[in-house]
Amino acid sequence: MTSIFPAILRRTCRRAAIVTSIIAATGQASAALDWTRLADLPDPAGQAAPFAGIVDGGLLVAGGANFPVAMPWDGGAKIWHDTAWFLDAPGGHWREAGKLPRPLAYGVSIDTPGGLLCIGGSDELGHFPDCFVLRFENGELVHEAFPPLPRPLANMSGERIGNIAYIIGGTDSHEATTASRALFSIDLDDPSAGWREHMPIPGDGRMLAVAGTRGGALYVFSGTALHAGADGSPQRKPLADAWKYTPGTGWSQLADMPRPAIAAPSPALSIGVSHLFVIGGDDGASGHIPITERTGFTREILAYDTTTNTWTAADPLPEILTSPVTVPVVRWNGQFVIPSGEQRPGVRTPAVITAAPSAATASFGWINWTVTAAYLAGMIGVGWWFMKRQASATTEAYFRGGQRIPSWVAGLSIFATMLSALTFMGIPARAYQTDVSWYIGQLPILIIVPLVMFFYLPFFRKLDLTSAYEYLERRFNLPCRLFASLSFMLLHIGRIAIVLYLPALALAAVSDIDVITAILVIGVLCMIYTVIGGIEAVVWTDAIQAIVLMGGALLCLALATARIDGGLAGI
Repeated sequence: MTSIFPAILRRTCRRAAIVTSIIAATGQASAALDWTRLADLPDPAGQAAPFAGIVDGGLLVAGGANFPVAMPWDGGAKIWHDTAWFLDAPGGHWREAGKLPRPLAYGVSIDTPGGLLCIGGSDELGHFPDCFVLRFENGELVHEAFPPLPRPLANMSGERIGNIAYIIGGTDSHEATTASRALFSIDLDDPSAGWREHMPIPGDGRMLAVAGTRGGALYVFSGTALHAGADGSPQRKPLADAWKYTPGTGWSQLADMPRPAIAAPSPALSIGVSHLFVIGGDDGASGHIPITERTGFTREILAYDTTTNTWTAADPLPEILTSPVTVPVVRWNGQFVIPSGEQRPGVRTPAVITAAPSAATASFGWINWTVTAAYLAGMIGVGWWFMKRQASATTEAYFRGGQRIPSWVAGLSIFATMLSALTFMGIPARAYQTDVSWYIGQLPILIIVPLVMFFYLPFFRKLDLTSAYEYLERRFNLPCRLFASLSFMLLHIGRIAIVLYLPALALAAVSDIDVITAILVIGVLCMIYTVIGGIEAVVWTDAIQAIVLMGGALLCLALATARIDGGLAGI
């Protein structure tokens, strides 16, 4: 049994890789967002630039600024607020939770294990360097002092990477005619060390930018630069550039955005395996329109692919929702929450909207189902055929196939045994995300296979063994054989979890089969045809699957090159 059980494990891996090749040929559904609304913020005037985050599992929104009496063009004054509102569940109702240390808005809020970190901000008198953490203590909202910023800042953007909080850009006063280029960070595990200043962002200083994080790097999109106008007042210069900061490496410039996205909700939404979504924002297109005639901000959603360094337009914000700016984004219960914000210059909205990746799946189609069913039935048929053939055979024939397996079939079986869904899916995906150096690790197979064919196989064949483990017993002792056999089985019991999960996850993305069902179906069917057919079924199905795998890889290559301008010559 110690020779056939490892083969059972290998067969399950091969079946998983075959499903992967079918998926690769059928494509994958594109991501989209589902939008909903939570209960409106109790302040009917809404709030721009409040602090917001998760505290004790609920949503806390504190501070902000609005024009509660009249619009600015009618002489209305901007009012800063200190009230904190709390929503304990998505379907619940808001309650007043407490007060900030002072009326405050236009800072940065970052979720931490110890509470909501509020950084900088401003009121009607000026900007502040103060930082504090909001948390509940015995049901009461308390604010705990946190090391202040090196200088007053507001209108900056920020994000957290692991235990490090980052702050980028901003202004130091209401009258500032230049925006900051500074990048600050603080270790949340050791805040007493204070804020650390890093290499500033290249190019223009900026405020109201959009931050984001992916793969341990900080992304900064758009924002606006400032300069002094003819009368000395601050004038804005919309920015559409994009930057990436990698700790320990520094800044690198990315592809420019299709348009500016000033004050878009920040941080950007991290969706899927490589995208950052920028929701709306001020694109600067309405700057020539009188402020009283502006109807709102763009509903366009831009998706940045961190792997390919490209921008695409995603499905826009639904017409029934306003497109808010100057508002934080909070991740809560698998959704991205945008609490309140500014819906057009001077006008706030109390609406609290949420976005979540759509769970839509593509139709697998009757052709794909037919091919998959036929393939599975064929594999079961191979096992059944060899079972009938060995009805009166000996145990030696079951485990060794009567030594009648053709050499080319054995060679393909060896090739298939060294391949799995991890290789077939993981290596191309990793190389696509980084570089082709990941393929170098696969090249030794070209050296190893001839050695196996011309030295190892002839050696063991002459020894007339049932398995390599029998050789270990002859050469050493029984404990050595048992240790090697059990070690191999334990290795593959652990490995098979990943090998099965990877293609099952891909199958679930393009069909209505859930991941657990895919794993059970693949695993059970593979064990059935492997056990009933013996080693001959194992080797022959290996050979068939090796051919299908190579065919799937070639089909993927053909489909990929066909969609490139200029075909193969255009790569």
